[in-house]
Amino acid sequence: MVKVVAAYLLAALGGNATPSAEDISKILSSVGIEADSERVATLLKEVDGKDINEIVASGLSKLASVPAGGAAPSAGGASAGAAAAEAPKEEAKKEESEEE
Repeated sequence: MVKVVAAYLLAALGGNATPSAEDISKILSSVGIEADSERVATLLKEVDGKDINEIVASGLSKLASVPAGGAAPSAGGASAGAAAAEAPKEEAKKEESEEE
């Protein structure tokens, strides 16, 4: 459904105030995607008579309430891996100095 929405937005932002199913299908087929006629019809039914700018503004306000803290733990794990990778280098240096 995201591809259909993206095609609709491309058409609307490109100057077509009311993109048709054919317009959406043309955009999708231009990049090798076959449009699902049911999804296109569902989208057109949902946006019928609505201003695209109001739809986008409404969506942005909903996204603002979505928490975005999920990426922090993975970032911490990456730096621990980098520290572990440096440990063998230090051991190798100690062995070299002991041999001399």
